[in-house]
Amino acid sequence: MTIVRIDGVFNVRDVGGMPAEGGRIREGRLLRSGNLVAATPEGVAELEQRVSHIVDLRDGQEVAGAPSATKDIATTHLPLFLGSVASFFDDDMSLEEMYLQLLEESGERLADAIRIIARGEPTLVHCTVGKDRTGVTIALALAAVGADREAIISDYALTASMLPQERNRRIVAFLEVQHPEAKHAVALATLSPADVMRRLLDEVDARWGSAAGYLTAHGMTDDELDALRRALVDEGIAGR
Repeated sequence: MTIVRIDGVFNVRDVGGMPAEGGRIREGRLLRSGNLVAATPEGVAELEQRVSHIVDLRDGQEVAGAPSATKDIATTHLPLFLGSVASFFDDDMSLEEMYLQLLEESGERLADAIRIIARGEPTLVHCTVGKDRTGVTIALALAAVGADREAIISDYALTASMLPQERNRRIVAFLEVQHPEAKHAVALATLSPADVMRRLLDEVDARWGSAAGYLTAHGMTDDELDALRRALVDEGIAGR
């Protein structure tokens, strides 16, 4: 994957280049990031050059509180969390528990997000920080087309090092006051451990056979999965 510099936006990267069955993931086809509220005019112009469609996984309250600066790029809002983000902290949920809940409760919306990727347009997927909802969506899309498992996991794990340190200090201080007894709050807000994604993908395989099987179980057709592969995999480049 390639880290992309977009002025005013953090945690931006292009997942293209990683090995996949029969080829490599296309560069410039699938990007991921944190929210776009602080994108500068220069950053917006750069995004308009790179991206044809945006998939925003935030809920309505998050969008209203931090509206995207990108007004002229087609955007689809597909909120993945059923309930407020705050509830995960109130319940002291672990990352693994939260991701399993996403799989179990938001399968149709995950499939809808991946259908947009399958159109083949240069697409950016984001949520608030680009870690959890974005991480699960991107991982499923890549796994469904046979991207290298360790490359998927490495892409997910990279996020923790790309979150702004000032943002992390601010949110950790807030959580220590609001949830002093919580065991998982800091990890929920700031971490992306490789083993969490590895276990999630193993769980998908165990329960649905594969990421493609998960998407099929939530409404995607074989033709749509074929389109996803054509959109993401460049078969003209050797996978390794």
